[in-house]
Amino acid sequence: MSTQKKNQLKEIMLLAWQFVKKNGFTMGEALKCAWANMKLKARMADGIVKFHFQKVDGKVRETYGTLRATLLPPVNGTDGRKKSGMVQVYYDTEKSSWRSFKKANLVTIE
Repeated sequence: MSTQKKNQLKEIMLLAWQFVKKNGFTMGEALKCAWANMKLKARMADGIVKFHFQKVDGKVRETYGTLRATLLPPVNGTDGRKKSGMVQVYYDTEKSSWRSFKKANLVTIE
């Protein structure tokens, strides 16, 4: 098995365990959500993706996001914020701004 594949599986398992510990998911639910998050991240690296996530207030938000370098605006300087592995950052192509959501709240990917 390649090193890249092992690292990806390790990242999925770590994310799944975080869902179990912090969100009370069963291991099955956690793995399903972790895989969905990895697929979303990979698809956003290739282009614009339509997906839904549940906002903190309970509403489901439909959005179009990307992480493809050619579609992103230039970034100036560094961001001094603390990074979290439980939050997915993406560029919202409809709002033309950076957004984020809790990975545990991902609902669907289209």
